[in-house]
Amino acid sequence: MSTYLVGDIHGCYKELRTLLNKVDFNPQNDTLWLTGDLVSRGPNSLNVLRYIKSIDHCVKLVLGNHDLNLLSIYAGINNAKPKYNLTKLLKSEDIDDLINWLRCKPLIQIDEQKKIIMSHAGITPQWNLKTAKKCASEIEKILSSDMYSSFLSSIYGNMPNNWSEELKGLARLRFITNAFTRMRYCFNNGQLEMFSKNIIESSNMPIKPWFDIKNKISDDYTIIFGHWSALKGKGTPKNIIGLDTGCCWGGNLTLLHWEEKKYWSTK
Repeated sequence: MSTYLVGDIHGCYKELRTLLNKVDFNPQNDTLWLTGDLVSRGPNSLNVLRYIKSIDHCVKLVLGNHDLNLLSIYAGINNAKPKYNLTKLLKSEDIDDLINWLRCKPLIQIDEQKKIIMSHAGITPQWNLKTAKKCASEIEKILSSDMYSSFLSSIYGNMPNNWSEELKGLARLRFITNAFTRMRYCFNNGQLEMFSKNIIESSNMPIKPWFDIKNKISDDYTIIFGHWSALKGKGTPKNIIGLDTGCCWGGNLTLLHWEEKKYWSTK
């Protein structure tokens, strides 16, 4: 039995199957972890969702910002821009089943035995593990309810950017969603900085990648994330691993065999 962790797929179905064939992935015995952003940009989001749903029993996935965008498009909140490449998926005969399956997925996955934590963008330095689990549960509960479209219509925006247990209502839900699915940089005090995307080299800048700020998660855990393809999986601390290597941008799709600590990739 093996544990495989794969970075953002973004509709690159052929590359996903090629990568899984390379490691002889067996859905009857192995476990497949996915960092989110299953859909959008790549050529075949429909087959990605169909395949992952068909092996749901052995999959541990988290939702990414593009997965939430798909849910928002389906709910009539956002427009399906051509660059998202979602027309075939949205017109599919099983779109309702796929959406209802997807919106019941979590924002965080934790394996206490293997000491793995996975979320799409990472874990904000302002949270400990207990808070992260509690916050993820709040979003998961509303996404899987009949209120999910009302929630999705209110999550877009960059504020508030500072965590407090006193946050209530939509402001609280928006912060949680941004922290799990959109975060890249933080100010030194841990507040989210939601505008910068490029790699910033200067050590004199008032912001840092979230993983370069001391967090409140025990060093016993390894944090796995995706989302930030510009990193190309490099530059993170020892116990933090970025797996998005930009397949949909012409880079690679990357897989980590957890037990062997061995990386595999396909162009």
